[in-house]
Amino acid sequence: MHPILFEFGPIKLFTYGFFLALGFLSAIFISSREAGRLGLPVAKFYDLCFYAVLGALVGSRLLYILLDLRPFLEHPLKIFAIWEGGLVFHGGVILALAVAFYYMRRNHLPWRTTLDALALGLPVGQFFGRIGCFMAGCCYGSPADLPWAVTFTNPQSLCPVREPLHPAQLYEALLALGVFGLLSVLKTKKRFDGQMILTYFCLAGLVRFVVEFFRNQGDYRGPVLFGWLPLTQAIALGLALGCGALLFWFGRKAGQQSQER
Repeated sequence: MHPILFEFGPIKLFTYGFFLALGFLSAIFISSREAGRLGLPVAKFYDLCFYAVLGALVGSRLLYILLDLRPFLEHPLKIFAIWEGGLVFHGGVILALAVAFYYMRRNHLPWRTTLDALALGLPVGQFFGRIGCFMAGCCYGSPADLPWAVTFTNPQSLCPVREPLHPAQLYEALLALGVFGLLSVLKTKKRFDGQMILTYFCLAGLVRFVVEFFRNQGDYRGPVLFGWLPLTQAIALGLALGCGALLFWFGRKAGQQSQER
């Protein structure tokens, strides 16, 4: 594809970085509008987004490095080369949530309502992030003999070139748009605070679990469990099941409270 979007002399604009920035900005814009609708202080919400984005970048890069440490021990400066791809969604979620909880507690923001506002923008950010992955060739799919298989020819791509592959990045991008559509419908019909964020993580985990079946085995995703389950896929499944269980529990509790009233 096009790993470099723009090049003028020594100046290079990497496509992955451009779409990553576009994803963060889009997610913040959509979530801040939702925060205003929910009556949250928008200025504090913007600050929260800034710190959460930093946490997401650090956490997703750190987990990527830990999953395959040797290349970074041999070339330590590659740790900072995020324009080459190499961000793991789950690591970003963990650290971003930790940072967000700390900020919300310090600034007395209602954490469930605030996370619900954040949830609406997250799948849009995920969509643009995966488009960036596709353009750079990272997170690439397994070999495929299908009409929609893609063949990368740019030698700077991070995936095997001149080999038809599943467009796994586009699968996840399109499914993320579907998640955004569902959340857009749910936002005015939710039964309890926290339902939006739990729904997003449940669906995002399910999406990632499914898409992982189309990922290339040559793209290292951590140790393989039970002979077939990469660590990243296991984490995605755990996220989907855990959040699904919480949705059921809190939904049932909200229903009982509604009947009592």
